[in-house]
Amino acid sequence: MVISVNPISHGKIQTYFKMNTSPDRGSFHIECELKRVEEGDKTPEEAEEMIEFYKSWEERRREHEATDEWKVDNMEYDLRSTKWICDKAKASEAYAQNIYAAICNNEFTKNDVWPLLQGKTWSASWRSAGGIVANMVEEGDYIDWYCSGIHNDWTDEEFTNSTKEQQERYLYMKNNFVGESVVTDEIREDLLKLGWIVVPENPKE
Repeated sequence: MVISVNPISHGKIQTYFKMNTSPDRGSFHIECELKRVEEGDKTPEEAEEMIEFYKSWEERRREHEATDEWKVDNMEYDLRSTKWICDKAKASEAYAQNIYAAICNNEFTKNDVWPLLQGKTWSASWRSAGGIVANMVEEGDYIDWYCSGIHNDWTDEEFTNSTKEQQERYLYMKNNFVGESVVTDEIREDLLKLGWIVVPENPKE
């Protein structure tokens, strides 16, 4: 574990540790290939070729993430290597989903002099955002969070005909999950503690 102080971030202390990674990262596509074999849509040989491709792609991703260059001005690295925010994501599904939603459709910049002057920003796709959160909580794959901010409201009949567990799940998501691109006050404050701010859509000239 390394403790460092960013002098431009109001003296805030950042605690870094080994970057969190989900052991299931990249498993979704492999599971899909195996399912296609079971359903007769692919031969085992065809599926094996794609599975090896996905495994190779994940290995290259891990190698890239191990480089020092990848870690510079990279919000994903800061999120996955800061213990307190990973712990918050593990402790609260709603908080983890809110991180995913905040990343989607937004750009971020380091709250430091040079990145601000240079207009240097960081962003990620919805799938990448889901993968980041899966890595933070060290469980599952991107699909567990992808499009989690999109849900259809149930009718009274649908709610009544569902089980108690389904009703509780529906109400939890409706009351705690937010749509893609929404940045809650808590997430905004915590990202600032990491040294990151959301780039406004229409900055003043």
